[in-house]
Amino acid sequence: MKKFSVKTIVATGIGAALFFVLGRFVAIPSGIPNTNITIQYGVLAFIATVFGPIAGLLSGLIGHFFIDFSYGWGVWWSWVIASAFYGLFVGFVAQDKVKINDGEFSKNDLLVFNVSQIVGHLFCWVVVAPILDILIYQEPANKVFVQGLVSAGVN
Repeated sequence: MKKFSVKTIVATGIGAALFFVLGRFVAIPSGIPNTNITIQYGVLAFIATVFGPIAGLLSGLIGHFFIDFSYGWGVWWSWVIASAFYGLFVGFVAQDKVKINDGEFSKNDLLVFNVSQIVGHLFCWVVVAPILDILIYQEPANKVFVQGLVSAGVN
């Protein structure tokens, strides 16, 4: 695991800021309530891959917190936690397998990077976020699982 260093702290700040800006201001409504098509998860996956799981976790957590906070509807912790977990998951999977820092980005690196994103999205948006929505907010299961499936698909 990459150690927690000044580099990780700076990457976390930059990752959280990019996550926030892309999620808040470059969002396209999907047609499903409170579910947008955005590109911030690609940036989060990149930050997690290059700088490790801690930077990924904190970038997702902080960035998503500020997106929700800026909308004024309150922080939706189930999705904030899912974003943090996504960054952590991609960081753990890719940290030793993808050699992006070595200047050797092979087809295998690309495959591992993309498979980690797909699995991470499916797990976070089809399992973690909906279950937390039900447990924390008593949301209807059919609503949150549709939101989760749409989010996993568009991400």
